[in-house]
Amino acid sequence: TGHSVPMARIVMKFGGTSVADLDRIHNVARHVKREVDAGHEVAVVVSAMAGKTNELVGWVQNMPKVAGSNAPVFDAREYDAVVASGEQVTSGLLAIALQSMGIDARSWQGWQIPIRTDNAHGAARILDIDGSEMVRRFGQGQVAVIAGFQGIGPDNRLATLGRGGSDTSAVAVAAAVKADRCDIYTDVDGV
Repeated sequence: TGHSVPMARIVMKFGGTSVADLDRIHNVARHVKREVDAGHEVAVVVSAMAGKTNELVGWVQNMPKVAGSNAPVFDAREYDAVVASGEQVTSGLLAIALQSMGIDARSWQGWQIPIRTDNAHGAARILDIDGSEMVRRFGQGQVAVIAGFQGIGPDNRLATLGRGGSDTSAVAVAAAVKADRCDIYTDVDGV
């Protein structure tokens, strides 16, 4: 028939040091391309670029002081809106890198999949992931590049999963799409 069955469906997760700058994101893209070229269906979950989340958290924590309030009080929903932006940037950049290599790739934010969470903003738990649209697109040869660490709460607001949340995202996505493998890379400097 000319249409071969994919060798495996894999989820690859890359942490902040692996995507710390544009060169490293390009290295990650080459690593992903090798799996695509081998005939695998691939979803990639990414963290924010190294140091970005801490910078974003610092901005949130300092805003009440800048605004003249001594209370370190901030709305946890807005905290999530700010700190989840790091993963959004990385997922978009990696999708661009893959596209520049001729790979059909698109970025996914947690709410677009959707990854449904509870209402515990800043430390949300994943309740459900509908992987059907990603699976449909795998069948068309598309790579999913997923912003880790985030989902959508019952209040229809972006919710972050807390520290280590991108690893949590990767394992949950792997289960949702019935992946054969979930590989978590902490640093791919030498790729």
